[in-house]
Amino acid sequence: MNNSRFVPPFIPLQRTGRRFVLAVAVALMLAFAIPARAADQRAVLSRCPPVYPEIAKRMKISGMVRLEVTVDAAGKVTDVKTLSGNRMLSAAAEDAVRKWKFEPGPGVSTVEVPLNFALSQ
Repeated sequence: MNNSRFVPPFIPLQRTGRRFVLAVAVALMLAFAIPARAADQRAVLSRCPPVYPEIAKRMKISGMVRLEVTVDAAGKVTDVKTLSGNRMLSAAAEDAVRKWKFEPGPGVSTVEVPLNFALSQ
């Protein structure tokens, strides 16, 4: 028989398990330390209401349009992207939000803006 010392296989797994737990703990600390996108909201200083498209009025199209708006440090809108909503309404929503002015901030940020189009407008 071999006189070498027997090391059970679960010992290296325990060390690997500790490393895994440590890695998960570090990942969780980083995840909670980095602010979420929702916390990136800025106050709107001036708004331009959207112009309800005439064809959408005639077709009785209404609803919510959600936009992703990129705002620079000075508060100027630099980019607008439609996340959801009717295509007939999204172009009017994008045009209106491009004219908005946000409060200045520490840098470039992304803000989610919902615009509701109701036929009573």
